[in-house]
Amino acid sequence: MTLPRPNLFKLVAVAAAFVASLGAFALLARDDGGSGPRSAAADVDLPRPGAPTDELVRGYQAAVRATPGNAALRAALAGSYLQKVRETGDPGYYARADAVLRRARALAPRDYRVLTTSGTLALARHDFSGGLAYGLAARSANPASEAPYPVIVDALVELGRYEAAGRELQRFVDAKPTLASYSRVSYFRELHGDLDGAAQAMALAVSAGGDTGENVAYVQTLLGTLDFDRGRLDAAREAYRLALLRFPAYVPASAGIARVDAAEGRTASAITRYRGVVARLPLPEYVVGLGEAEQAAGRGTAGKRDLQLVGAEEQLLRANGVNTDVDLALFEANHGSPSRAAALARRAWASAPSVRSADALGWALTAAGRPRDGLAWARRALALGSRDAAFLYHAGMSARAAGDRGAARRYLGAALAGNPRFSPLYAPRARRALEALR
Repeated sequence: MTLPRPNLFKLVAVAAAFVASLGAFALLARDDGGSGPRSAAADVDLPRPGAPTDELVRGYQAAVRATPGNAALRAALAGSYLQKVRETGDPGYYARADAVLRRARALAPRDYRVLTTSGTLALARHDFSGGLAYGLAARSANPASEAPYPVIVDALVELGRYEAAGRELQRFVDAKPTLASYSRVSYFRELHGDLDGAAQAMALAVSAGGDTGENVAYVQTLLGTLDFDRGRLDAAREAYRLALLRFPAYVPASAGIARVDAAEGRTASAITRYRGVVARLPLPEYVVGLGEAEQAAGRGTAGKRDLQLVGAEEQLLRANGVNTDVDLALFEANHGSPSRAAALARRAWASAPSVRSADALGWALTAAGRPRDGLAWARRALALGSRDAAFLYHAGMSARAAGDRGAARRYLGAALAGNPRFSPLYAPRARRALEALR
């Protein structure tokens, strides 16, 4: 598959936003031409591919106990812990994966499987420089393997090195057109404003299938989000529904339906769904979705109460080694201390100068009363051609506060063009601001 020219793209990041197929981790425990776990521990029963994650965890734990000197089995166990984070949102599994990988690196410091999984953990914790170092080391250890590509691509994207990321992504797709590569093509196109192309690539990712139901539900949910961003609310709801069929009670898909409910004015239903989501998986993004839906419904006291949970969840993530500077900066700019938001966003930009951190810094500076500086950073966030409604809303409101009426009209109009109901709280503000500018 040939990628579009770089100026047509949009790239994949993450608040969590990497696609790490558990199948890749399982294969790490099997494929090494005679030096992997099967040859080193032929009598050890490995868990069956595609087994439920809890079964994989138990199976690899038993295998590690039976062959404690086998580093590749430890990498596979760490991978199953990372999958548990994806399914449960429990960041405590990061610490478990870290402990297993430290021992694995001590046993086999040049094992590409151990290095690849170490890179995946680093990315999950938003240590993008560390993730890139591990990914490059893994490729150096085994240039013939495609396993390091996801780590390298995701790290380069989050570090703002988009041209290099595009080159690596093209090599990845050429080598292995799978769920993992197609989903990254989708995000790369999205970052560059090609939402239709992003949806096409994500549909290919869904069709390619994955090694666990969660992996396929994940990309199905991302496809729903692309439909939402293009204002196709019925298609978005259907995509989220299909994700739930593939992986029942899948929280990101349930949150997606709540978001559609809110966009369609079904505020009570959205709040009820969000409460169910937060009860199962109280990640900051879902708590913010709940709180802002309540604020949009005029339930300011309830919204403020629920938004207080964000601080506790952010502390829990940070205690488990996750860097939350970008997300927390945006939260503080919207609901807390603008000066703290600016400090967090500057730190985020220093460690990972991506369009995400540029957007966070621009919005934080605007909230702190420096809209001209904020607008300059907002333009950096949009430099790739992004059609992200939040980016455009931030740019439009910054331009309005800075007195640049023409730019404010353009940005706010663009924010509402893709999906006029992109947020129950901010879309109405964007409309009111645009009407006043006219």
